[in-house]
Amino acid sequence: RKEAVGRFVADATLVLRKILNLMKAIINPRILLFQICLVTHLSCTMLRAQDHFTKNEVLEDMAFLWKSLEEAHFDLYAYTPKEEFQKNYNRVKNTISKDSLSLLEATSIFQKVISKADNGHTEIGFPGKSYGSYAYSGGTLFPLEIALENGKALVRKNWSGNHIPTRAEILSINHIPISEILAEMYTLISAERPYFKNAKIELYSFPRLYWQLYGRQDDFEIKFKSNDITKTQTVAAVGLIEGYEMKRTELFNRERSLQFIGESAYLVTGDFSGDETKFKRFMDSSFAQIKDRKSKNLIVDLRNNGGGHNAFSDYLVSYFADTTFRWNSSYQLKTSEFLKEHARQHYDTTSAFWKEALSHENGEIYNYDFGDYQPQPPSRRFSGKVYVLVNRQSHSQATVTAAQIQDYGFGTIVGEETGEYASLYASMFEFKLPHTQIPVSVSKGKMVRVSGSTKEEGVVPDIYIKDHLLDDKDEILEGLLEKISESD
Repeated sequence: RKEAVGRFVADATLVLRKILNLMKAIINPRILLFQICLVTHLSCTMLRAQDHFTKNEVLEDMAFLWKSLEEAHFDLYAYTPKEEFQKNYNRVKNTISKDSLSLLEATSIFQKVISKADNGHTEIGFPGKSYGSYAYSGGTLFPLEIALENGKALVRKNWSGNHIPTRAEILSINHIPISEILAEMYTLISAERPYFKNAKIELYSFPRLYWQLYGRQDDFEIKFKSNDITKTQTVAAVGLIEGYEMKRTELFNRERSLQFIGESAYLVTGDFSGDETKFKRFMDSSFAQIKDRKSKNLIVDLRNNGGGHNAFSDYLVSYFADTTFRWNSSYQLKTSEFLKEHARQHYDTTSAFWKEALSHENGEIYNYDFGDYQPQPPSRRFSGKVYVLVNRQSHSQATVTAAQIQDYGFGTIVGEETGEYASLYASMFEFKLPHTQIPVSVSKGKMVRVSGSTKEEGVVPDIYIKDHLLDDKDEILEGLLEKISESD
């Protein structure tokens, strides 16, 4: 999935740059989600795609969604009993009263259905096309970037000229308590637990999701607490493009880099997707340099990492593994007629993975063995101390890789618990709803971490250091370097 997303982001970025050059606009190339939204909007506008649907079309797509999830998901009711899922489905269905619904309204309805499964890899993503349309119509947004920590909504960035300080705690917006706003946002977010939902709100960004819930608002009466003093201030919205998107950077870091800090090599992997050959060349070059510098410590940064494919992560791990290894202790898949038909249309069914999926009976659960991975030869391998940085934005394969390293004892995990579970329902595939054409991701597999533990928790670090996301201080890296210095 991440490889496909990576290609889409790259293609979207290229197209957008060409379009914006023609428009003589300037945009930050790091704003990947916003670029996708704009490209999606422009592409669909040029194709004159439908953006309003009848009530009956939405209801039919809603029924199709539930039926498809039941058939294709590995275990749809693993976290939410079927009775509770059905009650939520009927409750959402009964809220549909209009005869015509916009694409944004339909997306939110379907998100409220699928999110009840409480599975982060079974989701309907942020409504990019609607957001792109809103941007080009001169849209505005809530002006404060928020991080969610210890049960508080804290200001991390202030994009307006108001005097609400960073680190202030938001108590309410337009007389709605922040707890109620977050509870509403949770219904749009697929995740196993509130901790992971909060991480996804930070990832998608609070101002974007606030717009999805409440639409355009020109002013916001904000009640906040700072230095134990509670105040109320009315602030104006900021322009979506110039006042918000062009000023910020997405949380996910796709860039790869190597730098040397004293006797430590600091390696930022980027996500595990894209050009596999290029990734391996970067790793080969990096570890050759690390070897030449005779670095005592290796710090691998898996923070703000969207995950990807084990072909990338295993190659990374092979450079400091001291034994043959795997990235899971168990990997199971469920096949179905829905999945088989989808595979025949979209995948190479001559590959071993899909040939096996097609060979099993519908509804059958079977084991898939990825085999062992060999470490690099000792002459190329790093043999010093290895530290791996994680935070709540270490997603999917980044979480799995951190768990793998921890379980084999290949390195010391540093930072905060990951939002994603270390044993999880994943192996996603994507399909579209028939009328609205809204993309849906569903987990067809279950992966158990190397240790065999199925405990419902993320990767818990060996050395805990809190990461205050969205500020400019790197608490985890600086904290680790300080500990290394003290130990030396």
